[in-house]
Amino acid sequence: RIAPEAVASLLGYSVINYLPPLLTLTLFVGVILSLSRIYRDSEMVVWLSCGQPLTAWIRPVLKFSLPIVGGIALLSAFLSPWANYSIAAYKEKLAVRSDIAQVSPGMFREVKQGQRVFFVEALAEDASRVGSVFVASVQDGRLGVVVSHEGYQELTPEGERFVVLERGKRYEVEPGSLQFRIMEFGNYRFRTEDGEARPVERSPSRLALDDLLMDESSRGRAELLWRIGTPLSAIILALMAIPLSFVNPRSGRSGGMLIAILVYAIYNNLMSLSQSWVAQGKVSFLQGTLSVHLLMGAVMLAMFVWRMTVRRPRLFGRS
Repeated sequence: RIAPEAVASLLGYSVINYLPPLLTLTLFVGVILSLSRIYRDSEMVVWLSCGQPLTAWIRPVLKFSLPIVGGIALLSAFLSPWANYSIAAYKEKLAVRSDIAQVSPGMFREVKQGQRVFFVEALAEDASRVGSVFVASVQDGRLGVVVSHEGYQELTPEGERFVVLERGKRYEVEPGSLQFRIMEFGNYRFRTEDGEARPVERSPSRLALDDLLMDESSRGRAELLWRIGTPLSAIILALMAIPLSFVNPRSGRSGGMLIAILVYAIYNNLMSLSQSWVAQGKVSFLQGTLSVHLLMGAVMLAMFVWRMTVRRPRLFGRS
């Protein structure tokens, strides 16, 4: 459904949408890997033996995380909506392109909702000339097939665009009838124009931040919840990585990493659930925003308390 030359552009816009959750997960896993290495090298033993609490890691982790969180906030608040709007506008532009502009060499291409089918064997780089053309169309209930050796686009002084086919034949038949006509031509011209693109729908995911703040609808509030919640979740997960990074120096760290991925999945799903509830009007914007982050913040504090009060012999796996 998408022209081949448009795939790269649409993928580029889509990557911007996926960057906030990917950066959040990368930050979370990066902090865990760094601190778990310190546990495995027994450097954390020295840290705690010198009287430094586990909470002393909060400052360096925040110092490392805040620039990344700022980037996540920028992406979720400004760049992702712009990318969503650009995707929608680009698709509308592609949908109304002229017939010849949508043709790819060696491929059958339907245009005008299947009323016309193009096939060309060769296409110039600037799409000005085509070679070995096949065109099937339906007009006034009659099926017409045009075969031509080559063709080109012609732009009149009045701004009208035509496709001119040279040295070919046209076969015309009415479905259900045995009668048909064959016509040979030197030049066969038909008009083709780019349509007028429709305005992009004002979906909340495409609105700029200042417009979204003025949107009082449930869907608008749900979108605002997601944009605010993404950088907040990145901060909470980065801090939660401190107690989650504990590993026994004598064992591997795959178990802790699996738990970390599970925690991230639960957090992300809770945010999606709260966004859905706000969009459906089941909970208010304030309840949806605070409930998930306060819950995960409480879990983070409980992890710190448990990790700091657990018996040290057990903490380091010694008898």
